[in-house]
Order: sequence, then structure tokens, then C-alpha cells
Amino acid sequence: MSDSAVNQTSGDADEAQNEDVSFQILPVEFNAPKYIIDLTTVFGLIFSIGLIAVAAYLGQQQADFFNLPSLLIVVFGTLAVTTISYSAEELKKFGASLNHIFTRKIVDNKNVAFQLVNLAARARKHGILSLTRVEDEIRGNPYLLKAVQMVGDGAPAQDVDIVLEKEADQHADSISFSASILRKGAEIAPAMGLIGTLVGLVQMLAQLDDPSRIGPAMALALLTTLYGAILGNVVLAPLSVKMERVAEQDALSMTMVRLTAASIAKQENPRHLETLLNSLLPAKDRIYFF
Repeated sequence: MSDSAVNQTSGDADEAQNEDVSFQILPVEFNAPKYIIDLTTVFGLIFSIGLIAVAAYLGQQQADFFNLPSLLIVVFGTLAVTTISYSAEELKKFGASLNHIFTRKIVDNKNVAFQLVNLAARARKHGILSLTRVEDEIRGNPYLLKAVQMVGDGAPAQDVDIVLEKEADQHADSISFSASILRKGAEIAPAMGLIGTLVGLVQMLAQLDDPSRIGPAMALALLTTLYGAILGNVVLAPLSVKMERVAEQDALSMTMVRLTAASIAKQENPRHLETLLNSLLPAKDRIYFF
């Protein structure tokens, strides 16, 4: 090979190397997610129940739509029957996830994707061990911290992906399980309303000789059905959908972290990672790091 060919090959290699490490490295700024009260859930429940109450009041102002026995049958009956289906440990986990119902996690997926590519560029330019210097900045995201620590420890890309995938699946299963408990309650509530209706009808038939007692018995029969329908279809069913949406939102963030960890472990070009992350994001949130 001639000296000019050798020089050209060496120049091309140097140029490729320089291009590989010429990424713009920015400070790592992973902000811990913020939790705020989900006003849409709160106002939605208040408005829907309030609308039913106002409609009932305007239809007949003399009617009494509050019946304590009916309320006890539906609310506590639904609670008791639902708990039969699950163990104490499962119900404890459900209680721990209730904060997802009335709170909303604010996550800027565009900024998350940008910072993930920034991490990949840092690892590409300064080496994977350089990621250990930014662990303090990402401690607010335990899932990302675990991914960075595994990559920094030199774990193979396949092992990193397997571990992170299992952890993401466990997180999603936990939230989905909580949603399934709410769905079970939504199924049971109307059934408890029907049971209360039957109890009221039996009481009414047993007191046909006393007209003054027919009214309260009939109220028990009808109001338990109303309470069961409200609890199941207005409260529990929508809340179960809310829990499922939380699982979907968390899955997107975790998938981006998984792809980043695998890309860094494989020592891929960060431009390829940018393309992968943009494929997960809507058009308005796509990033242009390079």
C-alpha cells in the first residue's frame, strides 16, 4: 500500500474518531418528577355526583334520597366482598398505590429523552465510567440510577436489558393489579345494590298490612340499586381507568431508560439512540440533540 493510501486511511480513521467524540456535552439535569393534585379527577367526581344530586332534588324536592341502611349495604358490602378475593398482603400493596388516583406525576418526556441522549454522548466521549460522576444528579429517578450503575459496573447489555425489563414489568403489574381491584369493586357494587333491593322488597312484602312501613322498605329497595350504580359506574370504574393510564405513562419513561442503558452498554453511536427515542415520542416532543 502506498504512503498516500496509508495516510488517507489514517486520516479517515482520525476524522471518524473526532466525529465520534465531538458531541456537545451539557450538564446533566434530571429533575425529580413532581406530583400534583389531579384536579380533573377530583372535579370530575364532584361534578358527576353533584349532577345526580341536583337532578334528584329538582325532580322532587320532597323526596329523601339518603338512606343509611342502603348506603351501608352498598359501600361496606362492596368493600367486604372485594376483600374476600384478595390476600392481606395484596390489599396492603393496593393501599400503597392509592396515591396514583388523586395525584398526577408531571414528567417532561422531551427533556427526559434529551438528557438520556446527553448521558449517552457523555459516555461515548469520556467513557462509561464517567457516568459514575453524575449519579448524584439522577438519584431522584431510582430506575435510571440503577440502569446507570449497572452500565457503569460493566454489565453486559443483554443482562442490563433483562434486569430493567423485569423491574419495569413488576412496576406495571403492581399498578395494573391495583386497577384490577378497582374493576372488581365496580363489578360488585351494582350486585350489592341488587341484594339491597331484594332485602327491601322482602321487608315491604312482609309489612303489607302496615302501609306506613311500605315506604321505608321501598326506599331501601330502590336506593340501594341507585347507590350501587353510582359507586360502580361513576366512582370505581373511572378510577380503574385512571390507574391504567398511570401504568402506560410510566412504561414510556422506563422504556426510554432501557433503550438508553442498552445503547450505552453496546457503545452505540448516540445518534442512533436519538432516533430510537424519537420513534417513541409524539412529533411535538421529538428531540434534536445533534
